[in-house]
Amino acid sequence: MKKTFIIFSLISILGLSLFSFKSIKNDFFEIAKQIEIFTNLYKEINMNYVDEVNPAELMDTAITAMLADLDPYTVYYNEQEVQNGKLNYAANFSGIGIQVDVFSDQLLVKSVKKNSPANQSGLQIGDEIIQINQVRIDQYQDDAGTLLKGKPGSKVKLTIKRNNSTKTLQITRERDKKIAVPFYKLVDQSGYIVLSQFSRSASDEVIEAFADLKEQGATSIILDLRNNPGGLLSEAINIVNIFVEKGTTIVTTKSIIEKYNRTYVTQNRALDTQIPVAVLINSSSASASEIVSGSLQDLDRGVIIGHRSFGKGLVQRPKPLNYGTQAKITISRYYTPSGRSIQALDYIDGEAVRKTEDTYQKFTTKNGRDVFSGGGVMPDVLLNQDQQSAFVKDLVNKNQIFNFILKQSKAEMSLDEIAQMNLVKDFKSYLNDVDFNYQTKTEVQLQQLKTSAENEAILQEINRQIEDLEDQLASIEDDLLQQSAEAIELLLHQELVKHQYFEEGVYQYHVKYGETVKTAVDLLNNTKKYQSTLKP
Repeated sequence: MKKTFIIFSLISILGLSLFSFKSIKNDFFEIAKQIEIFTNLYKEINMNYVDEVNPAELMDTAITAMLADLDPYTVYYNEQEVQNGKLNYAANFSGIGIQVDVFSDQLLVKSVKKNSPANQSGLQIGDEIIQINQVRIDQYQDDAGTLLKGKPGSKVKLTIKRNNSTKTLQITRERDKKIAVPFYKLVDQSGYIVLSQFSRSASDEVIEAFADLKEQGATSIILDLRNNPGGLLSEAINIVNIFVEKGTTIVTTKSIIEKYNRTYVTQNRALDTQIPVAVLINSSSASASEIVSGSLQDLDRGVIIGHRSFGKGLVQRPKPLNYGTQAKITISRYYTPSGRSIQALDYIDGEAVRKTEDTYQKFTTKNGRDVFSGGGVMPDVLLNQDQQSAFVKDLVNKNQIFNFILKQSKAEMSLDEIAQMNLVKDFKSYLNDVDFNYQTKTEVQLQQLKTSAENEAILQEINRQIEDLEDQLASIEDDLLQQSAEAIELLLHQELVKHQYFEEGVYQYHVKYGETVKTAVDLLNNTKKYQSTLKP
């Protein structure tokens, strides 16, 4: 009872604290009314419900249900999640240079950073971590990855399982060295820079890479933002600033809250306003990636190549709450220099509704080219669609690509040898051996139909037709694999390269064999075509 009263009091105080702020958008009486109703209901349930109630779990459920009515980027973090986030980003905590993932209750090493403590200790991709110090993973309920973090110089003892045998490794944690974004000088005088996220040091690292490439004689730049989910808005603006003059408007944010209406302009002198630029994007390039690509497109300062971007035109800001919890709230929409929004989805009562092309609005770039709002950034040079099919996503999510490559020969091969390999045929045999079963949405719905028919006592009348459909659907797995053979082959090659040459090798593979990079190089080498692409 005492615990419930304390929680009730805290909620009441939290409700009253809202009145210390003025907001033109809120009806304070309505807020107070709804908080009072909720508080009384919460108190009555905790005091009178027939079974024991966990107040914290009940509150988490209520918060989750409330946020489900909004966009998916407005989220709540409990105290543990906030601490884990701080641990991941804190400068005085370090790791051992690996990425881990949980699959089938196993903590697997999915990647190892080159020259990291883990790499030097002999830890390998595919190793299962079964114990960290004294903590057995099968008995640990929280995020086991946080146990790998600690102060620089401290040691962590891992018990791993590899090829049915166990091994213990003692690894000294090390602060992540500042590693510049991967960059390469290509044989044709193009500089190639890969940016995987807009972290606090992103613009500094890109500037360093750009300066190095210029010293090597690069006469054009390829900026690869594929699969970059975004990050800090300020870093996106600073990266655009490399190529455009000081005082140029890059992005405008708008909200019904006046203080969130802002215009962001470049603050520094440009490093090079003339060098030809190609920006690579795909359907996983989002947020800050779209600010960079969209603004360079609007300003006709670079050619965008690849596939339509994700379409996230919303800005979030963290807001600290009581007791170490936190919320990340969507506060505004952003607009590129032409005035367009690249937000592809509307959220109505929490449901995502994709904007259709007939609702797109037309805007113009600095040179007068047509660009459109509402569907992400459409490249100036559109390549074949890169969207993974549901079948391919299922293969990836179920670790089939990863597991297949683990079983391949460990003999080292060159990138050329890997590129020439045809792995899909063996992969198909592997899927048969492991009895992989892909269930289409149609099969799921058919099973639901069968259950409904059984409940309504009409299954006998339509069972024959259902069984015929089930037989037909069961035979299409081979067809799905064949349809996606090219995408699967690429994923297999990338995974094999990563196992042998780390992430750096994957970038080198893309440089040498990637269609998108080749298209960018060809365009940058054709001055006339490059310039005409930037004109109406």
